[in-house]
Amino acid sequence: MDIGELLAFQPDKPDLKRRHGDDDDDYPMEGALRDTKQRYRRGGIEEAPKISEEEREKILQMVDEEPEAPSLDDAGLRRLILTFEKKVYKNQEMRIKFPDMPEKFMESEIDLNDSVQELHVIATTPDMYHHLVELNAVKSLLQLIGHENTDISIAVIDLLQELTDVDTLTESEEGATALIDALLDEQIVATLVQNLDRLDENVKEEAQGIHNTLGIVENMTEFRTEMCPDAAKQGLMQWLLKKTKPKVAFDGNKLYGSEILAILLQDTEENRELLGELDGIDVLLQQLAVYKRHDPSSSEETEFMENLFNCLCSALMLPANKGRFLRGEGLQLMNLMLREKKQSRFSALKVLDHAMTGAEGADNCAKFIEILGLRSLFPLFMKTPKKTERNSRERT
Repeated sequence: MDIGELLAFQPDKPDLKRRHGDDDDDYPMEGALRDTKQRYRRGGIEEAPKISEEEREKILQMVDEEPEAPSLDDAGLRRLILTFEKKVYKNQEMRIKFPDMPEKFMESEIDLNDSVQELHVIATTPDMYHHLVELNAVKSLLQLIGHENTDISIAVIDLLQELTDVDTLTESEEGATALIDALLDEQIVATLVQNLDRLDENVKEEAQGIHNTLGIVENMTEFRTEMCPDAAKQGLMQWLLKKTKPKVAFDGNKLYGSEILAILLQDTEENRELLGELDGIDVLLQQLAVYKRHDPSSSEETEFMENLFNCLCSALMLPANKGRFLRGEGLQLMNLMLREKKQSRFSALKVLDHAMTGAEGADNCAKFIEILGLRSLFPLFMKTPKKTERNSRERT
């Protein structure tokens, strides 16, 4: 074979075309393509066949008859609450009978937990919240917060957090008022704070329970701001200050706690006074001292730092706290922050403004001058020249 024949050689190709007479079933894909081609017309694909009026009516009827979520009426809600109460009593009875035999009361505990989960449907009908009050379910729920099984406690806290959601409360002012009044009458904040001390942050579910507890407080204070003084006196302020201390590792709940603390101090002079009495000024200064030479490591920690500065500013609006700030060497700390030029620098200026404003701030003003605070302050009024300006001056 010469070179020309070699270059012209082509191997036999398999016949991929369908032989005449083959059935479309043997080649379903090709048959489908042919059917599609046959549907093409010059104007495009031919229209799909129209459904008859009878078929249309049948489809509409099927849509109308589609099952919907069962609506909750007064009778259904009462049955739900009464069933819940029975499960509570049953669990109490089994625990009393067999205190040292968990296998005996475990089934009733599971039933109780399931019953608590079923109560979540009530959050969809805030206008029926008054039934919770009338049937004494609020008291039963608050008692379960202290249940020996923390899973039950966390489930109830999750339920209360959903029931007190601000968006839900605004849907029915009457129902929301009834629920919030009942919760406050039972001193819900004191109950929640007592429960916080036994929850373990290292357990994911219990850490979420702490977060939801703070969510309940936030929801209620947003709906009724006048409850802030009573909430702080029921142990909440003390717990938040303990949570704020530097030895507590930073996490989401520590951030959330700083937000709640800022809310309590924002417009309530009684809480500012209570903060001072609990040595809260020193606690805030100790935590802020961490950011004297180090910037926060994340955006969440930056928010936490700013919340603490806001708490300090709110506290300094009370004249007595300005003296506590002076004795706690707060001026020296703010002065060091000005010199270090970290993220805390600008918030430190805001704190100094609150500390030295008014006649009550005269002592702080004198002390600030004494510690050479003006040496740190005046450079802030100077504009750092741009690099191009410095170069031009050097040439001249």
